[in-house]
Amino acid sequence: MAAKIISYIFRPVFLPVYVVWFLVYVHPYMFAGFTDMQKFQAMAMAIISFTIFPLVTVLLLKGLNFIDSIYLHTQRDRVIPFIACMIWYFWIAYVWYNFGKTSGGTDMPREAIQFAMGAFISTIIGLMVNIRMKVSLHAISGGIILTFFILMAFTQPLNFGVWLSVVFLVTGLVCTARFIVSDHSAEEVYGGIITGAVSMILAWLVGNLL
Repeated sequence: MAAKIISYIFRPVFLPVYVVWFLVYVHPYMFAGFTDMQKFQAMAMAIISFTIFPLVTVLLLKGLNFIDSIYLHTQRDRVIPFIACMIWYFWIAYVWYNFGKTSGGTDMPREAIQFAMGAFISTIIGLMVNIRMKVSLHAISGGIILTFFILMAFTQPLNFGVWLSVVFLVTGLVCTARFIVSDHSAEEVYGGIITGAVSMILAWLVGNLL
C-alpha cells in the first residue's frame, strides 16, 4: 500500500512540478528578482506542460484506443506519449528560454531552462531506450531530478546538504516502490536512472553554452 502511494505521489507528471516549485518559492535567490505574477506564470507553465498536457494526452489516447492502459504497461503504449511529451517539454524549454523577451525584461534562471531541457532530452533518449526495454518512467524522472540537484550543489554557493538528502531519499523510495508494485526489472529501473542522469548532464552542458 505504501509503495502504491509513493508511486502516485511521485509520478513523472508531478515530480517536475515539485522541482519548479522548489526553484520558485524555496530556493533563496533563484527567482528573487521576479514579481509574484511572474512566479505564478512560471508555475502555471510548469503545471500545464509537465502535468496537464501529458495527462490529457494519455487520456485521449486511451479514449481513442491507441493505448491499452493509462498506466502505460507496455513498450508499445509508451511510444506516442514519449513523442507527445517531447513536444510539450520542448515547448516549455523554448518559452522559458525566451521568457525575458515577453515578461518585461526578466530572464528565466538558466537552471530552470536547463531542467526543462533535461526533461526534453530524456524523452528522446527514453524513446530510443524504450525500443529495447520498458524503461521505468519514474526512474527517468528520479534520475533527472537527482542529477539536477547534484549539479546545482557543485555550482552554487549554497549548502545543499539537506536538499540533496531529501532528493536521494525520494529517488530511493520511488525506485524501491517501482520494484514492489510494478513488473519492472532491475535493468529497467537502473536504466531509467541512467537515462535521466545522462539527459540532465547533456542539458546542463548545452545550457552553459547558451
